[in-house]
Amino acid sequence: MATPPSQGRCLSPTVWSGDRGGAYSARDAEGRGVQAGPLDRGNDMLNPGLPGVLLPLLPLLLLLLLPARCPARGAARFDPTWESLDARQLPAWFDQAKFGIFIHWGVFSVPSFGSEWFWWYWEKKKIQKFVDFMKNNYPPDFKYEDFGPLFTAKFFNADQWADIFQASGAKYVVLTSKHHEGFTLWGSEYSWNWNAVDEGPKRDVIKELEVAVRNRTDLRFGLYYSLFEWFHPLFLDDQSSSFQKRQFPVSKMLPELYELVNKYRPEVLWSDGDGGAPDRYWNSTGFLAWLYNESPVRDTVVTNDRWGAGSICKHGGYYTCSDRYNPGHLLPHKWENCMTIDKYSWGYRRNAGIGDYLTIEELVKQLVETVSCGGNLLMNIGPTQDGTISPIFEERLRQMGTWLKVNGEAIYETSTWRSQNDTVTPDVWYTCKPKEKLVYAMFLKWPTSGQLFLGQPEATLGSTEVKLLGHGQPLKWTSLEKKGIVVELPPLPAQQMPCRWGWALALTNAS
Repeated sequence: MATPPSQGRCLSPTVWSGDRGGAYSARDAEGRGVQAGPLDRGNDMLNPGLPGVLLPLLPLLLLLLLPARCPARGAARFDPTWESLDARQLPAWFDQAKFGIFIHWGVFSVPSFGSEWFWWYWEKKKIQKFVDFMKNNYPPDFKYEDFGPLFTAKFFNADQWADIFQASGAKYVVLTSKHHEGFTLWGSEYSWNWNAVDEGPKRDVIKELEVAVRNRTDLRFGLYYSLFEWFHPLFLDDQSSSFQKRQFPVSKMLPELYELVNKYRPEVLWSDGDGGAPDRYWNSTGFLAWLYNESPVRDTVVTNDRWGAGSICKHGGYYTCSDRYNPGHLLPHKWENCMTIDKYSWGYRRNAGIGDYLTIEELVKQLVETVSCGGNLLMNIGPTQDGTISPIFEERLRQMGTWLKVNGEAIYETSTWRSQNDTVTPDVWYTCKPKEKLVYAMFLKWPTSGQLFLGQPEATLGSTEVKLLGHGQPLKWTSLEKKGIVVELPPLPAQQMPCRWGWALALTNAS
């Protein structure tokens, strides 16, 4: 996650994420590589008399014979420019969903110490606590690649994960298909011997979770993908040329992205990790034009804003702007607050203490604030190396689901109101459903007086009705002198409270 620290040339690992010996010598109009593997000159079945000088051009010649692929009839056509791509209307489902789950899982889950940036901090930055951790726990010649076989996922049960996600009330889930370490959670054709099918789990983790999520839940399935890789030799060589060379995106990143989309059809494509390279190096606009025009998810896919240096909070689908972004005010563009239950790491940490995790009260506050200001909340968990979701993460997810069962009406498919929060009472946040003439006031502290003062709603006697979600009975209210109302909350004992960590009032015919 996040924009990586400044980077220099690094020692490359002995095992790296390369292709299987093919070379990408041609690209189509959207920048997709056309693989030209080693040719068998002694058995050229295409044309035994083809002059040898033309053999390197064979992929390009074949490309010209391919039939053109057309977008769906009547669909808008997007050009590979930011002006055109930024004009695409975000599929409606994303704004309606409001709440998703982020999953950071990979080889970094094996050391599970400090951060998912473990490899970078240990071998590049040489931060002392990471160096000491390796010195005290592993042999002197132990390399990061040696963690690969230890990433077993032996207790990974995709159905179990899907059931937990469904219980959380989330409407979409985003899994790290590949983080900056380069290890892919599927058997990537372009990550030889550094993927979950060849190494570690020996399973197509993405496929298992995709099937479980789509068969057992109503969540949309999404994938995170890191554009760059810390120690990939081709990326480092490109970087040393100030990105004038484009070996890495042409032979690794772009063909891998096409493979990922065509194989798993993610409806969220969460890009990250530009490595300081501009979008033209990554051919981001070319890829996105294909994604929006021709891909199998062209009508429903949503993307974020991390497509090259300078694109964040400026170009792409919805904006993320920064990790844990929560502006506290309304933005003119759809945005997402990607944040972590663990305050200090996206990946699982064995050295985390109970105080390092956000409480359910803090998480509900994040959700309410984010949605009231027009954003979605993407809440992250980090599974263990053996594929379990630790009890603290599962508890938080199920608690959020319990809260949403009562108050989801004030979250899902809502719009922002004219005021995001109240001017009289702190920690009161608003959403609305204009067609239903409903305004929702979500409050995080139950007043000891039993009276909730709301400075923003304008109510009409005989027309405006106020109800507490999960309670159902109309509540008494009176108008304040200039503006606003005072609501008489029901005197409920703790066991009869509709929920424990925040409540919502539904105001009908209020303005």
